[in-house]
Parts: sequence; structure tokens; C-alpha cells
Amino acid sequence: MAASGISSWADAAEEQEQILTTQVNSLKIQQSTTRGSGAGDSNGQVASPAATTKEDDDKVTPAEQSIIQKILRTRLVETSQQKLEVIRKDPSSPLYSAKTFEELNLRPELLKGVYAMGFNSPSKIQEAALPLLLSKQPMNLIAQSQSGTGKTAAFVLAMLSRVDPNEHYPQVLCLSPTYELAIQTGEVLKTMGKFCPEISVIFAVKQEQVPHGEKIRDHIIIGTPGKVTDWAFRSRVFDLAKIKAFVLDEADVMIATQGYGDQSIKVHRKLPKSCQMMLFSATYDDEVMRFAENLIPDATVMKLRKEEESLDNIKQFYIDCKNQDDKYRAIANIYGAITIGGAIIFCQTRRTAAWLSQKLTQDGHSVALLSGDLDVTQRIAVLTRFRESREKILITTNVLARGIDVEQVSLVVNYDIPTDVNFQPDCETYLHRIGRTGRFGKMGLAINLVDSGKSRQILNYIQAHFKVNIKKLDAENIEELEQLESS
Repeated sequence: MAASGISSWADAAEEQEQILTTQVNSLKIQQSTTRGSGAGDSNGQVASPAATTKEDDDKVTPAEQSIIQKILRTRLVETSQQKLEVIRKDPSSPLYSAKTFEELNLRPELLKGVYAMGFNSPSKIQEAALPLLLSKQPMNLIAQSQSGTGKTAAFVLAMLSRVDPNEHYPQVLCLSPTYELAIQTGEVLKTMGKFCPEISVIFAVKQEQVPHGEKIRDHIIIGTPGKVTDWAFRSRVFDLAKIKAFVLDEADVMIATQGYGDQSIKVHRKLPKSCQMMLFSATYDDEVMRFAENLIPDATVMKLRKEEESLDNIKQFYIDCKNQDDKYRAIANIYGAITIGGAIIFCQTRRTAAWLSQKLTQDGHSVALLSGDLDVTQRIAVLTRFRESREKILITTNVLARGIDVEQVSLVVNYDIPTDVNFQPDCETYLHRIGRTGRFGKMGLAINLVDSGKSRQILNYIQAHFKVNIKKLDAENIEELEQLESS
């Protein structure tokens, strides 16, 4: 693929890679400088954290969640539990599926690009979506599926297939809600389009400028709604009326980002009626559905239902603890008694997470700390180190409770039993937390540290809610701990 004459997508992608590489290689959270009272005193001793409050409980935005998921996915996520639902506006229209990429009659250079992506055969969403997206008569699609199911590769292949390299103006437009997500899509395009040097791409993102008086001659634009709107309506450096294919990625994130939904609609209204419309979303609730069907009323709808998180393959225990020191000693005993591929310890607040991280580090453990103090790039760096087993213990708040899959995680510890903003049992967060283990068909282990009558009541409620038996464990009985691996 050819680089843009203005600022090549390759440069932008390489710049982002360098940022991440620098973070991955150099970012090691120094627990000696953790923020907040309770992390340590002037003598270097680790003081116990103050009473838990909700003031520093972490939140993660949909956009942050999406970019972290996309970057950390190293393989397709497909199981026999996934079910594809297809809703056609015209039930009489044929619906095809492709079991091989050869059936799609791709240009040879695109087929080589698909195999360069590492795909051997189409994923479930690709089987149904690609014949529709690549048909000679452009067809519109609304698709919902989780990260890791191959949807980005599906729409990138459709984007590349719609380009006429002999026409030097933008023909395909892809909107992403953030700079990072745009770059991530560009990375997929870079690999899949490596055998199409005649096709050029430009990013409509922050800090990109088109020289005054010039028009964009690149074939594909990938950008954020604000920048694309600026280029299309204020600078007028490209013509929306000439766009052949339009992709709106991460529609649920777009709706959650103030102003982006309206900007997307503004862009959409100027597209020709002949333009192929593709909208993708990780979720498909009522708000997303209304937005999607308002934008593309005549589309085929595909929903790939996510495999539900289950407690069936997770062994659950609790340990009675008198205080913070007891809880810490329980963790040390567990870690010393059993072989752990990777462990995630969930704390309710940043303050507790920072205290525990510093104490474990001082005792010689290799620990990573993930909290809302870090920006997206730093979070990705920390998670990458953990995924590569450079640190075996990851201490985190609810930043990581949903959706991030790290295959080698064999143990989850609830240092604090999860509660909502009113300090009531949070069963949903409990499910998502312990669901970080027992992934990909493997058995998992979850241990809850109970340090008061209140936390015992909360755990009892969670136990009754899920109709499971959470067994008591003696943290001082090393023989009992060792048996966890064989039980």
C-alpha cells in the first residue's frame, strides 16, 4: 500500500507502535512513588490503607475499554456457544455463507493479504458478513459482535475491495471514536493491504493537516468524527458525495462520546444513496439499535451473541481474615503454596491497590499495578507486560473487571469483596471479576478475603445469588493450600 503524500498512515502507525514499545519496555510502576496516603511512611514502612471509600473507585470509559481489548486480543475468540442471529429487511433475499476465503472470489493480492493476517478460514461473523459485504450489488450491514471475532478484518477487506486505484480521490471512509482505535484499524489495513501498493490511506486524526488549497488524493480515509467533519465541511478537502463505502466502527462508543453521534449523522447525510453502509458495535442495546437503524434503515442486521460468563469451571473459596495484615499473609501463603501462571488481585480502591502493590514488591514479588491513575497507553503497557508474564501478579481495581482476557490467568483474588456505590453486594462485578480466570475452557480458581461481619454478609448474598457453594479455606494450612492444584 502506498503512503499518503500528506502524512502516511505507516508513519502514524509506527509512531503509535514506538509509543507503546517505549511504554512496554520502560514503564514499570514504581511502587515506592505510589500516590495517596497510606502507601508508606517516612521510614519506608508500608502502612495499612485507610478505610475503604468510594471516592477513588476507578471508572473506565467505553472507548478506553475498546482500544485495550483490540490491542490485547492476540487471537480470534470463538467457541461453540456463539450464536449468530441474522435479521433481513427483505426475507426473500438470499443469504450466503463462505466456509473458505477462496469462495469469495477476491483479487489475488487481497487473498494473500487475508492469509498474511493469519486467518486460515473465515470466523463465524466473517462467514455470513463477507459474502454480503463483497457482493457486486453493495449491501448495507449492521453487525454486533465482541472484540476478537474478526469483524475489523471483515470491514477492512470490504473497504479494500471497493477501491478503484486508478481514481485518485477518497472512495472509502471509516469513522472511529478515538485516535487509538483509528490507528488500530490502520494496523489491520497495513497487514491486509500489504500486497496492494497502489492503494493509499490517510488518517483524519489530531495533528493531521492538509496543506491549504490542496485536495486529498488518497483512496481511503480513516478518522475521528470531529476531524472528518472539519475536513469535509470546513476545509472541503474531499467530497463526501464520491464516497463508495462508509464504515462506522464502535457505534456504542460513538454514542457514549458527546457530540460524536451527531457528527456521524451529519457526515452520513451527505453520502450518496449508492454508498455502501457498514455499522459495527460491540454491544447492541436499545440506544445503539435506534441509532443504527436511524442511520441505516435498510440494512441486514447480524448479532453474534457473546458466550456468557459462567462460574461452572471456577473453584471458589473464602478465607476469614482479622485485619489487613491477615489478608496480606493469606496472599503470601497462597502464592508460596501453589503454582500460579498468572494472578489478578482485585481491590476496591486505588489506595488499597497501591498499598498492596508496594508491600508485595518490597517482599520481592514481581508485581504490576493497574488503576485509573494511568492513561490508556500506560494501561496497555502494563497489561502487555502481564500478558507476556514479565510480572506474574496484577493488582487492579475495577478497571479490569470486564472484558479483558489474559489466557494464563489461573487465580483471581478478591482482596475486597465487590460492592456498589451504596456498599451493597455487587453480584455483576463479582461475576466479571472472577470470570477473568477459567477462560478458554480451562479451570480457574477464585479466592475471596473476608475481613469483617459485613464482608461475610456480602459474600453470603453473592453465594445465594449465584446458587454456588463458596468453601472455607485455611490460609495457615499449607497442605490444604497445596491441594488446590489437584482438587
